[in-house]
Amino acid sequence: MVTEDGLLVGLDIGTTKICVVVAKITEGKVNIVGIGSHPSTGLRKGVVVNMDSTVNSIKKAVEEAELMAGIKIDSCLVGIAGAHIKSFNSNGVVAIKDKEVRPDDVARAIDAAKAVAIPADRELIHVIPQEYIIDDQDGIRDPIGITGVRLEVKTHIVTGSVSSAQNIVKCCKLAGLNVDDIILGQLASSEATLTPEEKEIGVALVDIGGGTSDIAVFINGAIKFTSVLPYGGNNITNDIAIGLRTPLEEAEKIKKKYGCAFANMIGANETIEVPSVGGRKPRTLMRKTLADIIEPRVEEISSLIYQEIKKSGAERLLASGVVITGGCANLEGIAELAENIFNLPARRGYPIGLGGLVDVVNNPIYATGVGLLVYGFKNSRVRKHGFKKGTRFKDFLNSRKLLYRMRDWFKEIF
Repeated sequence: MVTEDGLLVGLDIGTTKICVVVAKITEGKVNIVGIGSHPSTGLRKGVVVNMDSTVNSIKKAVEEAELMAGIKIDSCLVGIAGAHIKSFNSNGVVAIKDKEVRPDDVARAIDAAKAVAIPADRELIHVIPQEYIIDDQDGIRDPIGITGVRLEVKTHIVTGSVSSAQNIVKCCKLAGLNVDDIILGQLASSEATLTPEEKEIGVALVDIGGGTSDIAVFINGAIKFTSVLPYGGNNITNDIAIGLRTPLEEAEKIKKKYGCAFANMIGANETIEVPSVGGRKPRTLMRKTLADIIEPRVEEISSLIYQEIKKSGAERLLASGVVITGGCANLEGIAELAENIFNLPARRGYPIGLGGLVDVVNNPIYATGVGLLVYGFKNSRVRKHGFKKGTRFKDFLNSRKLLYRMRDWFKEIF
């Protein structure tokens, strides 16, 4: 994933925008050196619905990133999202062969955990170990070398539609890019926006994009729950267009410039100018009228997200509260409204721990793109020659799984 000259590329294919972020890895740090972005018109709720439009948008974003970084991009890490993403937790138990846990014992335990019935139209995207249990001793992060008789692993398994994943790979291929790996969107965003302390004491990441809202819950440093809801910023834009009788493009601009999710934060005399349809003259309206349209929709989306978090059974364990990222995180008042809905502390999630062009990506809309780079860097110690000393074994397993998965997808596409 990391080239010989230390370059790494992340491609976030979203419903409203396609973003390419380029980083150079120096001294163990991700330094942003280029970024490209282009509006996305070929996706609906995270799924490709127009191949040509998506390929064209990818090419435009790549060209912009190449120009800024001064490099030629030919491969990337790609984020995947959409309502087709499903996840669940699974356990695997094996006997420890030589009374001391070795990498092959861990591999067998993980294989046992993922030996579950999955429909033929679905594909494993991630098998993420949460913790290991050796002879009833739980909470073990790295079991290698520990003596015992029985090894159990708890995992979080993420699956997606085979066709949706194949379409993303095909769009990248047609745009001249090789796909190094496909990574769950909220998993990538969490790498960029959450601190290890937040993950340890409990946090919910909510990535509200244009077409979907992606959720990830972390407890004790491990991911416990993920979910995707088919609602996002486009629903808010549609409400504004209908409520203010203005074109969708203008409604999006109004949302970004004047939108507020918490009507109580609006001054009594604030006004906005709203373009009309059909050649009519623009109108001047109270800004609170706009907030009265936005707030109910954001409340609805937030309530649905809270219901999903409740399904995880961890709503009482989120000591760090909720971190909101994605394009809608820029909406004024959304963190304050979220605190009321979730009854938990809430903050906006900005990319952290970076070097280079930090100011350029200091925006929640780049959380997934930057997170792909951080994820790729953390999992880039494995080389094609095999398992090297000092490499985390789960990374080695993931790299082997990726090779076979991508090989099968390319066979079916071409």
